[in-house]
Amino acid sequence: MDLVTLIVAVAAALAVGAVLGLLLRRRPAPQGPQENPELAALTGRLAQMAESQTAVQNVIIERLQAQERVVIKTVDERLQGFSKQVGERLNDSSTKSQTALANLHERLAVIDKAQQNLTELSTQVVGLQDILANKQARGAFGEIQLRDLVEASLPPSAYAFQATLGNGRRADCLLQLPNPPGAIAIDSKFPLESYEALRKAGSDEALLVPARRAFAADVRRHVQDIAQRYIIPGETAESALMFLPSEAVYAELHANYREVVEASYKARVWIVSPTTLMATLNTVRAVLKDVRMREQAAIIQTEVGKMMEDVVRLDKRVGKLESHFDQASRDIQDIRTSANKIVSRGEKIGELELEDAEREAQQVAPPPPPLGAPTTH
Repeated sequence: MDLVTLIVAVAAALAVGAVLGLLLRRRPAPQGPQENPELAALTGRLAQMAESQTAVQNVIIERLQAQERVVIKTVDERLQGFSKQVGERLNDSSTKSQTALANLHERLAVIDKAQQNLTELSTQVVGLQDILANKQARGAFGEIQLRDLVEASLPPSAYAFQATLGNGRRADCLLQLPNPPGAIAIDSKFPLESYEALRKAGSDEALLVPARRAFAADVRRHVQDIAQRYIIPGETAESALMFLPSEAVYAELHANYREVVEASYKARVWIVSPTTLMATLNTVRAVLKDVRMREQAAIIQTEVGKMMEDVVRLDKRVGKLESHFDQASRDIQDIRTSANKIVSRGEKIGELELEDAEREAQQVAPPPPPLGAPTTH
C-alpha cells in the first residue's frame, strides 16, 4: 500500500467516525426497559464498526509511521549522498582554485620580473641615448662595434686598430692585405643628428626637406673625408670602407639616397653596415687564405719534387727486389723439378723391388690342393 492509499483510508475512517459520533449525539434518551430493539441492534453494530474503525486507524497509523520512517531514512541517505557530492565538488573547486591562484602568483612573479627587466632596459636605452648624444662617446661606440666584428672574423695578423698612415692620419682599423689590393682602411662614422632630425620630421614637408638635405650633406662630407685621408696611392688600396654602426641608417641611405651612394662609389668609399661588413670580412678572410696558399705553393712544389725523386728511387729498388724474387722463384722451380725427378725414380725402384719379392714368394709357396680333396689340419 502506497502513501496515497493510506491517506485515503485515514480520511475515510475519520469520516465514518464523525458520522457515528453525530448519530450518537442525536440518539434520544433511553426510555426504560421497553427500549426499541432495532435501535439497540444498530447501536451494537455502530459500536462494532467504531471498534473496527479504530483498529483500522491504528493499522493505518502504524503503516504511516513505518512509511514515514522509510521516507525519512531515504531522505537522510539522499541528503548524505548529496552532502558528500557537494563536499567533493567543493574540495575539487577549492583545489582548482588553489592551483589557479598558485599559477596566477607564478605568472604575476614572471610579470614582475619582466617589468623589472623592462625598467632596466629602459634605463639602458636612456643611457645609450646619452652615449649617442655625445660625439666622442658615439665614436667610441662605433669603434667598439667595429673591433668586435673584426676580431670575430679575422686572425690577429690581418688587422691593426688605430693604425697611423704615412700622411699622419689614424684609421680606426687597417686591414693588412698584400698587394694587390693592399691595405684597406675602415673608418667608423655615425651621422646621428641629421638622421634623428629626418626621423622626427615624419611627413611634415616643411621639416622633411631640410632634414633630407642635411642628412645627404653629412654622408657626402664623411665620404669625402675618408677618400682624402685614408686612400693613399702606393700605401693603401684604391678604396676604403665607411662603417655605419646602424642598420637603420644604412637602410635609409640605400632606400632613399641613391645619388649619395653612387657618389661614394665614384669616390671609391664603400659604405657598409654591421651585416655587410661581416660579409666583407669573410671575403677578406678567404683572400688571405688564398694568399697564404700561394705563398706556400713554391715550398709545396719543392717538397713534391723531392717526393717524386723518392718515388723513382723506390721504384728502382722495387724493380731490383722483384728481379731477386723472380730468380728465387726460378731456383725454387728448378729445385721442385729435381725433387719430382728423384721421387719418380724412387717410385720406379720400389716397383722393381716389389716385383722381385712377389716372384720369390711364388717359387717357395706349394701349389694349392685340388677342389674336393680332403684337407688336413
